[in-house]
Amino acid sequence: MIITNIEAIPGRTVTQELGLVHGSTVRGKHIGKDIAAFFKGIVGGEIKGYSELLMEGREEAISRMQIQAQKIGADAVINVRMSTSSITGGAAEMMAYGTAVKLTKTDAL
Repeated sequence: MIITNIEAIPGRTVTQELGLVHGSTVRGKHIGKDIAAFFKGIVGGEIKGYSELLMEGREEAISRMQIQAQKIGADAVINVRMSTSSITGGAAEMMAYGTAVKLTKTDAL
């Protein structure tokens, strides 16, 4: 399945819009990672535990969006966007959403 943040897919024509699909997850790190993040915040630099949290969250949200699109027979999800929000200290929600569509190949000229 094609997942993209653009509105059109080169060489393909959208033949049917199936609607909005989305996927989300809430991720948190254990207390040890929170303590390490606190100290890293004092001295500066990347907080790898939180970077991993967001990366895992993005992957899970996209996967759940894709599953929802497959269930309704989509060939692709276009115009994909992502959002993040803090739920509590050390936990974040990741959401992916886009438009599920059916496609055909565009005839060459």
